[in-house]
Amino acid sequence: MPFTSITLADIQSARERIAGKVERTPTVPSPGLSRHLGAPVYLKLEHRQTTGSFKLRGASNAIASLTAEEKARGVVAASTGNHGRALAQAAKLEGIRATICMSRLVPQNKLDEIRRLRAEIRIVGNSQDDAQQEVDRLVAKGGLIMLPPFDHPDIIAGQGTLGLEIIEQVADAALVLVPLSGGGLAAGVAAAVKGVSPGTKVIGVSMARGAAMKASLDAGHPVLVEELPTLADSLGGGVGLDNRLTFSMCRDLLDDVILLSEDEIAAGIRHAYEQEREIVEGAGAVCIAAVLAGKVRASGPSVLILSGRNIDMTLHRKVVCGEAFEESAA
Repeated sequence: MPFTSITLADIQSARERIAGKVERTPTVPSPGLSRHLGAPVYLKLEHRQTTGSFKLRGASNAIASLTAEEKARGVVAASTGNHGRALAQAAKLEGIRATICMSRLVPQNKLDEIRRLRAEIRIVGNSQDDAQQEVDRLVAKGGLIMLPPFDHPDIIAGQGTLGLEIIEQVADAALVLVPLSGGGLAAGVAAAVKGVSPGTKVIGVSMARGAAMKASLDAGHPVLVEELPTLADSLGGGVGLDNRLTFSMCRDLLDDVILLSEDEIAAGIRHAYEQEREIVEGAGAVCIAAVLAGKVRASGPSVLILSGRNIDMTLHRKVVCGEAFEESAA
């Protein structure tokens, strides 16, 4: 399925479908980062979304797009945490049974939130790929409807609604920085932004430890990458060797991909807290981190997506206090 199947019209329809189910999050100027970059910088505060991350957009659109018969069967997904929480929330609102499969690398705080929403949890293996095998088994055995975290047209279109808001809020944006993992957010945002403002650059940002999409783009096709502990745990996981949509969309729509060290990500978390007064998880801080690390150049207004806030607060305190990440990343 080529990337052109996810059109601007698809994303606009998704926005109508999820109206009233998600927040229209604010975009605010950052004077400090603007001085650092030498161009106006705006922060898209998507971490203030209802479930603490952008994932509610795609999950809500995917749930709303199911038939009555599909809803009756229940839904299942693999997740590094945020998609699972969003899908559990969207399913609960519709009275649908949800099962979330995750690896042992998913932080406890994210498991607790999914459990609070009364979704069934399956912990399987040490990677997103291991969790996906359990999803495949449940689909084959129990007839559940799989709603994956990124490589699904309704998920991508839902995430793309964030891109529509960005261009409405910063109409002259020259650059948008977007966290990059499996590519659902990056693909949707890039399709929306470039659909409305073709001259705006969109750059994906990820961690150096296990960046599956970057490795796949470099190889020219989806590849397996070892999933490693990282401050940006929500960006972990593979892109799927049978990827249908997000690989080609990221390949054709992203202008570049930036990788960050753990120290650089930690600096982004600290800046968000100390200078912007925002609590964000590692994945939500990578766009700030890219600017602080001097890895971004911009010719005009730039929008940085703060994608999530679901960080364990003990870890957050350690990062803010400057403690090393070795004990978590070992």
